[in-house]
Amino acid sequence: MNPLLPTAVALATRAVPVLPLRAGKLPFGNCRPCANNACGGRPVMKTAGPCECPSVCHGWAAATTDTHTLTSPPWRQAWEQAQAVAYHPGGAGLTVVDLDNTDAITWARQSLPATRTVLTTRGEHWIYLGAMRSANEVRPGVDIKSSMSYARWLGPGTGTMTALPDAVRALVAKEPSPASAAPPVISVSARVEGGECRHRTPAYLDRGIAMAEERITEATTAVHATVYRAFLAVLSAHGRCGCLTDTHIGRLFAAAQAKGESPRHCNDAWTNALTRLGL
Repeated sequence: MNPLLPTAVALATRAVPVLPLRAGKLPFGNCRPCANNACGGRPVMKTAGPCECPSVCHGWAAATTDTHTLTSPPWRQAWEQAQAVAYHPGGAGLTVVDLDNTDAITWARQSLPATRTVLTTRGEHWIYLGAMRSANEVRPGVDIKSSMSYARWLGPGTGTMTALPDAVRALVAKEPSPASAAPPVISVSARVEGGECRHRTPAYLDRGIAMAEERITEATTAVHATVYRAFLAVLSAHGRCGCLTDTHIGRLFAAAQAKGESPRHCNDAWTNALTRLGL
């Protein structure tokens, strides 16, 4: 049994909605009957619907505190492939201020009240009591994860959790500047007539990755935006069916870094694309 499952069950018994993540910090893709949200979505999604699918569908909206669901056969199959546990902060009445670098941490220590802190691979999660709207890049290196979002479970952290301050709510209330606005979504169909998944053909997936690599490599200006659009296009086509592997993601990151993008910028672009698509 994947050791992540007992962790997930323990969190669920403490009223923290959880779900498994696969490679690339991605939720598992929708099952075939739920492809392209054909089922209408789970009742807790932004667009309510009748979905009662037993599978790990609909990204963050699949997060649950039902231990029977977590250990059911469809979910056990997902846990066997899982690489991380995620949770829905808003569903637990929490807000995570995700600080991606030392500058962001310095800003938080100067501007926000102390609260429970969890170390991450690049920075820290500051966790507050209270839910709010989620948003990425509210300031350099700072994301807000709460309602309609998920965060990786990286341990209980240290310190005493305090109430969500107005200073954090104000970050999301600000209008984004035109310079920081995300590029428009690139619509790439992930399905063909009849509902068959073309990604099961290796050549189709390889061609998509190769096209994204080529787009990044040939960029002469606006490299940041080009990388974001390339990541977005790949995730639009392949982000929901479980086809992407660490190798595919590594190829994309390598192409971006060869153009001068830092690992942090690559991770930011990937995370922003995931959030934009609701993955």
